[in-house]
Amino acid sequence: MTLSFGGDKLFNMRSKFVILSTIMLVGSLLLSIYLDHNWYVLFGIVVILTVMGYADMIQTRHTIKRLYPVFGRLRYLMEELRPKMYQYFIESDINGRPFNRVDRSTVYQRAKGVRDTIPFGTQLDVYKEGYEWISHSISPKHFNTLDHDPRIMVGNKDCLHPYSASILNISAMSFGSLSGNAVEALNWGAKLGNFAHNTGEGGISDHHLRHGGDLIWQIGTGYFGCRDKEGNFDAELYEQKAKMDAVKMIELKISQGAKPGHGGILPASKNSEEIAKIRHILPHTIVESPPHHSSFDTPLGMVKFIKKLRDLSGGKPVGFKLCIGMKSEFISICQAMIQLDTYPDYIAVDGGEGGTGAAPPEFTNYVGAPLLDGLAFVQNILVGMGIREHIKLFASGKITSAFHIARVFALGADACYQARANKLALGCIQALLCNTNRCPTGITTQDPKLTIGLVPKDKKDRVLGYHQKTLKNFVELIGAAGLTDPKQITREHIYRRVSLNKMMTYEEIFPSIPKGALLKGEIPEKYIPDFSYADINRWGMPSKIA
Repeated sequence: MTLSFGGDKLFNMRSKFVILSTIMLVGSLLLSIYLDHNWYVLFGIVVILTVMGYADMIQTRHTIKRLYPVFGRLRYLMEELRPKMYQYFIESDINGRPFNRVDRSTVYQRAKGVRDTIPFGTQLDVYKEGYEWISHSISPKHFNTLDHDPRIMVGNKDCLHPYSASILNISAMSFGSLSGNAVEALNWGAKLGNFAHNTGEGGISDHHLRHGGDLIWQIGTGYFGCRDKEGNFDAELYEQKAKMDAVKMIELKISQGAKPGHGGILPASKNSEEIAKIRHILPHTIVESPPHHSSFDTPLGMVKFIKKLRDLSGGKPVGFKLCIGMKSEFISICQAMIQLDTYPDYIAVDGGEGGTGAAPPEFTNYVGAPLLDGLAFVQNILVGMGIREHIKLFASGKITSAFHIARVFALGADACYQARANKLALGCIQALLCNTNRCPTGITTQDPKLTIGLVPKDKKDRVLGYHQKTLKNFVELIGAAGLTDPKQITREHIYRRVSLNKMMTYEEIFPSIPKGALLKGEIPEKYIPDFSYADINRWGMPSKIA
């Protein structure tokens, strides 16, 4: 049989299928009637394949299946199986993507409370460019003398209800993108471990409230849960929910690392009656969050809106989340803060390596600054402009281990968010089906046939276990560096190999700026264009075209 797209050979392929299927149908039927009834099994199989083949020839949607009946289906089958085959049979322990097997296994082991030590030494190539490590001390601190539940107080001079937050919290994942059972398990684990659970921009559901875990209510461009019929911000609805006891902080989502400048997408298959009611939208429809906020259109307006959110909440901590894009825009926001003497209680810096279930590959792969670059920049600007003391920094973007936490703390973070790591703790197998409503572990689906497999009572303990063990290892890592407090770690503690015989500290890679230096006009050359473009009365940079 020759597979070709030529007309004659195509006719031969289709005609051969008709002839072959007819012969097999007649043959298996005769064998069943005159030889042994067990041959009816073969006859049934041939009938099914024949029907599939004729269906392939009649349909017009898939060219391969139309050209090569039945056999063409193998291509689509391999397309479906490829990620799973690669993950389980081809990839090594350290080359998997987005998370390699070593990192996934570490999360699983800590979540389940089983042994997480490594035999026979590291599998990482320590002489490869990009390898990083933390400097340890000859005089490390005894682990028993360290605080194994480090916390920070979020709330500045305008905050009436500061919140004592864990340095490790659950990042924004909405009910809708996650199943109700997954949300419930995460919140239950957060309650047991006394850390915070970010709702994501999908609003506050009963699943968030059932077990009383502390909530960070995220508000995105769609204003889900606090919007009017036209999709605009509804101050009255917001005030009602912001004053709920479970809501400890409010987060204004400006952009998300996985898809900055794009807005969110909720497929119609996930938009159930329950989700629509929570979000104040129409059920069973595709829901796209706008790429920008309608409540403000300048940096000055954004800072005023943050003040409005804090006032309406009764003085709770309010922050904003963004992925760094045009640096001049972040500088503009800081200048607006100084002019109004109004500051967010925290800023969450998301990295371009952040995850999502639904975004075009161009946005996922090529838009937004990676976390380390974005975080170092934000820290530098806040310190250089003398306003860092008002604002806590949260970091998010592929943080799964204690070392990842140490890296972002060295660059200025006060606390971390984790999203996919907590999904792995729930049992995610990285099937890469998050955007299909067919998640086999019941985490990123609204299909009740799949969500029933995820039992919150069981998974809550895994969320808790992973959090506790990761914090324990982070504290011990800090102690190994001779430090007693996470705040003491600096950019000098982290090294990166940039070539075979050259290493650089984070201070050399991401040079810091002295406090207040930018206000004195001491602007590093690389930031001069960004400051020249900054304007508190507009976004973006001047157009090249007049």
